[in-house]
Amino acid sequence: MDVKVTNLLHHYIGGQKVEGASGRFGDVLNPATGEISARVPFASAEETKQAIQAAAKALPGWAATPPAQRAQVLFRFRDLLRRELDELAALLSAEHGKTLADAKGSVTRGVEIVEFACGIPQLLKGEFNEGVARAVDSYSVRQPLGVCGGITPFNFPAMVPMWMFPIAIACGNTFVLKPSEKDPSVTLRLGELATEAGLPDGVLNIVNGDKEAVDTLLTHPQIAAISFVGSVGVGEYVYKTGCAHGKRVQALCGAKNHMVVMPDADMDQTIDAVMGAAYGSAGERCMAISVAVPVGERTADELVERLKTRVRELKVGPYTDPEAEMGPLVTPEHRDKVKSYVDLGVEEGAELVVDGRGLKLKGFENGAFFGGCLFDKVRPDMRIYKEEIFGPVLSVVRAKDYDEALALVNSHELGNGAAIFTRDGDCARDFASSVKSGMVGINIPIPVPVAYHSFGGWKRSLFGDLYMHGPEGVKFFTRLKTITTRWPSGIRSGAQYDFKAGGEH
Repeated sequence: MDVKVTNLLHHYIGGQKVEGASGRFGDVLNPATGEISARVPFASAEETKQAIQAAAKALPGWAATPPAQRAQVLFRFRDLLRRELDELAALLSAEHGKTLADAKGSVTRGVEIVEFACGIPQLLKGEFNEGVARAVDSYSVRQPLGVCGGITPFNFPAMVPMWMFPIAIACGNTFVLKPSEKDPSVTLRLGELATEAGLPDGVLNIVNGDKEAVDTLLTHPQIAAISFVGSVGVGEYVYKTGCAHGKRVQALCGAKNHMVVMPDADMDQTIDAVMGAAYGSAGERCMAISVAVPVGERTADELVERLKTRVRELKVGPYTDPEAEMGPLVTPEHRDKVKSYVDLGVEEGAELVVDGRGLKLKGFENGAFFGGCLFDKVRPDMRIYKEEIFGPVLSVVRAKDYDEALALVNSHELGNGAAIFTRDGDCARDFASSVKSGMVGINIPIPVPVAYHSFGGWKRSLFGDLYMHGPEGVKFFTRLKTITTRWPSGIRSGAQYDFKAGGEH
């Protein structure tokens, strides 16, 4: 299925398409062909403020809407997402480059978050204690924060926005979303579908742009909270700037996810897992396995020997090719960045077992295609080990024993996800308990939590205290209020002044 992308894109403010007025634009590419498929306007600070004002105007009415009615809008939104799944996936693939199967899977994972948010009446229930003191009751409620903002990356332009705004609006907030300028069309379509589902105008607004729009969201006094997914450097900036301006911030950042392979691992299962986790979505995901840590030389030799054949046989092609296992990288610039890391790894002395740098596809010579790469004998002091490459590049770091492998994972500055493949329950249990990572897989390579659990990393993979979606997502987008009551009656009279008695103080 092919989708023709509108030549000139727009913002989505107050339930309406709004043409850009700043005079600044960015090019949206078809990464398979290298051709410009659309131009996207970059919002000025004033245009971003218009979106914030639209959200602020819609806030009182939406916050006062009973949670069950908000949930009904989200139920209809979920149904529309299911109806439009093929269109959304094709729109996503045309701008990002990932295969249709991968795109559909990512949209489906976003739909699961919407389904979770549909249960918001249950999730917003507070606590009640009768008789905390004589004739005194105490209860707590969770209330919306206000106008919230989201800043999302190019690699999951449907799923990651749906990690944020469905839960935020279910909780009674309104939202201003700034998607990636590299592939914004599917995100804009989500806004249109939300309106079709009955979401009041201004509850969800989408502005395209660059640092000017981001900085406006981070500093504007009417923005109460910012949710971010992206690189470590930008995430730290978002966190520090947002916090300095009194905002609640969650910034989910980069990763260098390790997979420890024990000598007793099922090697067939392990190889399949590594291939999907390292090279799926061309490695452009924060939960990709980018480091394999085989324990023992024999395990390492077998792993590398079997992997090199599979990596060389990877079927790389455009999303229109139903047999493609991996699509292009998102832009030629990003392809060149990934290539520079492979060049660096060779210079640093790592052994390049499979070299995907020279890949060219007939008929797609200008596309951002890049073959799978496999490094062996990578050392922890190398930059290709330390830094997130965000491409189809797997590094093998050999460990002599389990303790060395665990120490390797724990000493890295990033701690998004980690996995271990083993048949040994004791080993797996110790790894799950001891590894310094926010998400852990036992014989599962990409341990992304289901919608009703929460997503987030440790160390410099997360700035902030609360994870995304699941119970922590609800906590992030609400504020706790505790209320203590006493009703006067004729049964008892007389003031009490001691704190313990629960009277006036």
